[in-house]
Amino acid sequence: MSSESSKKRKPKVIRSDGAPAEGKRNRSDTEQEGKYYSEEAEVDLRDPGRDYELYKYTCQELQRLMAEIQDLKSRGGKDVAVEIEDRRIQSCVHFMTLKKLNRLAHIRLKKGRDQTHEAKQKVDAYHLQLQNLLYEVMHLQKEITKCLEFKSKHEEIDLVSLEEFYKEAPPDISKAEVTMGDPHQQTLARLDWELEQRKRLAEKYRECLSNKEKILKEIEVKKEYLSSLQPRLNSIMQASLPVQEYLFMPFDQAHKQYETARHLPPPLYVLFVQATAYGQACAHMKSSQPPRQDKTLSVAIEGSVDEAKALFKPPEDSQDDESDSDAEEEQTTKRRRPTLGVQLDDKRKEMLKRHPLSVMLDLKCKDDSVLHLTFYYLMNLNIMTVKAKVTTATELITPISAGDLLSPDSVLSCLYPGDHGKKTPNPANQYQFDKVGILTLRDYVLDLGHPYLWVQKLGGLHFPKEQPQHTVIADHSLSASHMETTMKLLKTRVQSRLALHKQFASLEHGIVPVTSDCQYLFPAKVVSRLVKWVTIAHEDYMELHFTKDIVEAGLAEDTNLYYMALVERGTAKLQAAVVLNPGYSSIPPIFQLCLNWKGEKTNSNDDNIRAMESEVNVCYKELCGPRPSHQLLTNQLQRLCVLLDVYLETESHDDSVEGPKEFPQEKMCLRLFRGPSRMKPFKYNHPQGFFSHR
Repeated sequence: MSSESSKKRKPKVIRSDGAPAEGKRNRSDTEQEGKYYSEEAEVDLRDPGRDYELYKYTCQELQRLMAEIQDLKSRGGKDVAVEIEDRRIQSCVHFMTLKKLNRLAHIRLKKGRDQTHEAKQKVDAYHLQLQNLLYEVMHLQKEITKCLEFKSKHEEIDLVSLEEFYKEAPPDISKAEVTMGDPHQQTLARLDWELEQRKRLAEKYRECLSNKEKILKEIEVKKEYLSSLQPRLNSIMQASLPVQEYLFMPFDQAHKQYETARHLPPPLYVLFVQATAYGQACAHMKSSQPPRQDKTLSVAIEGSVDEAKALFKPPEDSQDDESDSDAEEEQTTKRRRPTLGVQLDDKRKEMLKRHPLSVMLDLKCKDDSVLHLTFYYLMNLNIMTVKAKVTTATELITPISAGDLLSPDSVLSCLYPGDHGKKTPNPANQYQFDKVGILTLRDYVLDLGHPYLWVQKLGGLHFPKEQPQHTVIADHSLSASHMETTMKLLKTRVQSRLALHKQFASLEHGIVPVTSDCQYLFPAKVVSRLVKWVTIAHEDYMELHFTKDIVEAGLAEDTNLYYMALVERGTAKLQAAVVLNPGYSSIPPIFQLCLNWKGEKTNSNDDNIRAMESEVNVCYKELCGPRPSHQLLTNQLQRLCVLLDVYLETESHDDSVEGPKEFPQEKMCLRLFRGPSRMKPFKYNHPQGFFSHR
């Protein structure tokens, strides 16, 4: 069957005899041209619905023919091939129909897309035109709004009123016959009148300026005359100064000071007189000239003289004031009574009230540093207080550990032993405090000043503890007997604090400053170094376990200053807790040591640590250096570094440990150990340069 079908599939060639080939070709072309048709044109003529029905019908026919071909093939037989071929032909015809329908569908789809695209382009063009029109509308609306909101500059000008305009303006400007009925012309006329007025005022302003310049020139000429007069007067005054100094007659200054001193309270007056006399005596001792004011001690009075005068009024005025005050009190009590707390506060303020005048003492030291002392008098407590401030010629960079050295609260503390200035020296004040609810004066010293005992003595006040007296008379002899000693102590205190201030700046950077005058006290090479110097609180010092001896001995008072030093060499660390008495350098610092090396060693478990403390604390006189012994603290720290070197270098080496010795012996010692406690040689002999036992 396949051979037969293949034979049937062969194309048949139809030949025509007796006709030329060209003629046949031309005839076929004309026939094709006559038979040619356009499917695109046919699409417009055909109904899509009918094509869809034809498509469904063709698909059904194809399904039927395929089913019959399958059925014929399943039966088999000789005549089946012909039927199958016939159905194949019919199927091919249907396939051709489907292809044509497919082409027509694609053509329809393409035409639909083209039409949609054209419609979309038209819509986009219309939308663009709409946007342009909307933008133009919005622009026009903005311009209209600007025009409506436009404000002319003439609206900001405050023009004269219409009545004044028609009354004062000339007719050629006002033009009443035109402007009365036309608001626009009226506004223009008013603006012209405003311009005319401003031109007149500008001309008047220029005339005033020229007059002002003339007057200023006259004033300058008079000022030059007066300024030339001032130097002449100054030269006359300057020429008279040598005469006043030679005769010790500074009339103006002395007269003003003594006039003001008349209004001082008795203790401040005694202080002023004795301090002035001491300054004059010191100046007289320095030169053979007549007595004059000492430049190192200046005395001045500050405060309001009028307020001081108001404290002393005649009795009649006081009676009138009392009656007025009683009437005012009656009125105030009718209005509102103050509470008990407010009344106590007012009573305390009245109790602690100071006199309006105070005495200023400026004590100048050798390095141009000045100690400013301001003495006050508390009128109701009958005691004197003082506030202190130290200024230097050059600005000091304050180290962290030197914060309390120059503070006003502690710079004068314990100038005399035990005089910390926290309690009132007048025993009668305690009864006064009980009435107003004041527990102690310590809470008010920052505002009022410190009531030191030496301050009371400089004012001539003496308070016997056995027989308390409410009124104490100021004694000039008592002030004179303490003036010189106190002034020397004040100078020494300032100089020692400034020296400590400079030394602490080096100690905080790990440098122990040793002056050339004290180099002989130490060997040339010191390996141990200071790595830390900080201040510590009194409570922290009390809690240290290796300072119990000092605490139990009562040497750790809250008025002292406390510091912690750390000296290192290799793995050994030596802690030194330092107690610095306010009376340094007349009272030496106290060192307590704790060595952390092969365990913790203190004076309780190591006799050599006790010996090191003794070298620093007991033998301090060897380290004082030249007077006034301001290098004592730094020399003690340097001696501590040397002692640590001797301690470590003389320590016996463990032979079981291999390697070099951690601390090789570099110091020359006559004898390494002595006695059953194996004490080490800590005494340094300067000329020979070796260490020995004491």
